[in-house]
Amino acid sequence: MPVGVVLRRSPGVTRWAKWNWTVTGVLPAAPAADWQLLRSEGGVSEYHAATLPLELHRAEAEAYMQALTTNPPSLYVILRETSEGAFPLEVALITASPFEAQDYADSGEDLVEKVAMPSGLVAWVREFTLAHFQEEEFKKRRRDKTDIGASEDGVGDPRIAQLTDVYRSPSLSKRGRLQ
Repeated sequence: MPVGVVLRRSPGVTRWAKWNWTVTGVLPAAPAADWQLLRSEGGVSEYHAATLPLELHRAEAEAYMQALTTNPPSLYVILRETSEGAFPLEVALITASPFEAQDYADSGEDLVEKVAMPSGLVAWVREFTLAHFQEEEFKKRRRDKTDIGASEDGVGDPRIAQLTDVYRSPSLSKRGRLQ
């Protein structure tokens, strides 16, 4: 589904940032746009920055279920800084998966903005998720049959000379080996 991204440009509050950019909303089933000015008042401008497809994948159904349980349900917009064109940001991706958004946030190269999902998109994502979500059943892991109380020969024994012994007390190495 094509989804438009609305970005707000407001004056910066510090001398280091001339402008403050935030994602204020999304427009479901929006037409194509390239930084179309929506409104401008008192130095604050809102732009329909871009329209990108919101793609849902069956393998990500668990992540979409997680996004639907947040209050409010949210979409994630990934923005990249760019030096080309008149605007400093480009919209790279729109996703409903908080796990994918976390991957982009961890890289440190992209800006990830969380925005509330409109009710029409909530219904669309919920319908897809319920059709494809299969809760993974819990499987108890069985312990190995190996003896965990077995001791290794010579490990920690001060009478046996070894180059390294992580089990040996540091006080024994100061006094020397016991004979």
